[in-house]
Amino acid sequence: MNSTSITSSVAGTSPVHVPMLNKWRILVWGAFALILIIAPQWFNSGLALTMLSQMGYLIIICLSYNILLGQGGMLSFGHAVYVGLGAFIAIHVLNKVGDGAFFLPVSLIPLVGGLAGAFFAALLGYVTTRKSGTTFAMITLGIGELVASMALMFPEFFGGEGGISTDRVVGNAFMGITFGPSIQMYYLIAAYCFVCTALMFAFTRTPLGRMLNAVRDNPERVEFIGYNTHKVRYFSFIIAGFFAGIGGGLMVLHFEIITAMDSLNAIRSGTYLLFTFLGGATLFFGPIIGAVLMVFAMILMSELTQAWMLYLGLIFLFMVMFAPGGVASIIMVNIRVYKFHRFRPLVLPYIALAITGVLAFIGIAALIEMIYHLQMNAIMSTQFTFMGQTLDVASAMHWSVIVGWTVLTVGVFLWVRKGFVKRWHQQQELIEADIRRMQEGGRT
Repeated sequence: MNSTSITSSVAGTSPVHVPMLNKWRILVWGAFALILIIAPQWFNSGLALTMLSQMGYLIIICLSYNILLGQGGMLSFGHAVYVGLGAFIAIHVLNKVGDGAFFLPVSLIPLVGGLAGAFFAALLGYVTTRKSGTTFAMITLGIGELVASMALMFPEFFGGEGGISTDRVVGNAFMGITFGPSIQMYYLIAAYCFVCTALMFAFTRTPLGRMLNAVRDNPERVEFIGYNTHKVRYFSFIIAGFFAGIGGGLMVLHFEIITAMDSLNAIRSGTYLLFTFLGGATLFFGPIIGAVLMVFAMILMSELTQAWMLYLGLIFLFMVMFAPGGVASIIMVNIRVYKFHRFRPLVLPYIALAITGVLAFIGIAALIEMIYHLQMNAIMSTQFTFMGQTLDVASAMHWSVIVGWTVLTVGVFLWVRKGFVKRWHQQQELIEADIRRMQEGGRT
């Protein structure tokens, strides 16, 4: 019995053969490789290269986390442990190479981090994966806090509060490649990003990957047909740790420094969870979107406002309430509507929803900025600039205008959304009717 039929029998459906590659997947992977190659030609500033490099290794980390969350249904609050420990091992090995203790190409340092991540995942994961659900989540949280607290107990390894620094330019240049320039570092990260993404996609099509989906959906039935759910979770946990460690090794090469405060704590694990969920844990490419959003949030949003983490919380709350499948699911359901030629009636409702949504967001953002400025910066000045306008937190008129604008625009947005939802459900019913007609026509 192959992996597809095993998973189908667990789910109670007939087996369907899904080819590993077809013309559409070849086109998508080719486009992905092309984007990685030409991206620095479009965005060649120092900041852009930094952002692109961060996107590269964060894609690997978020995809590795999604092996646990999306593929296996394992909510982990300690994924940063395997990213961080892989990064620390990688930076120690790189420093040894720089000291001349032994020779290892810099391009292989991320693999050292991957092997370290897999080792610690094998060491800690055996106990962790014996449980599932809430118990699993609490165990990972405990292990994450345990490892984070060890950073102050072993400063020789973790470098204390200052962390450990390194120099990625070691040894002789190979064909002029030293990985010193940012563009060379980017292409190394891009190469690892493409290969690791392809390998993790291939994993989802392996017998282990299919059984992991089955364990997520129906663990009792998996055990009933003779499979050990603990082993499935454990081996998948090790694979996720391996790719997480690769991401950590690339992070070390990019920044040339690592600190336990920024890489091992629960906040970092929560960040991986947040953006994997926002991107869409139910679809393979969702974490890729999440990684891109993560970079924009951590770099661009933090430059625009000091309250950027509050905005992230509100976005997360909004997505949980209205789009629990993440950005990827929104894209896929709209592609489905477009394929059935039912998108045209939704164009105007979408435009109205977008306009009222932007207006409501402006009001909410202005209110947040006024409250934040009143609490944090009003002692220096009661005035601040928001979208080219000067607002004064000491002015009752400004408060009245902002509150009134917010209440009005949010109310209009909710009214427009109600009409949009009604129109959306009408199109979904028509799509279901189209599907039934197609099935009936196929039978005849």
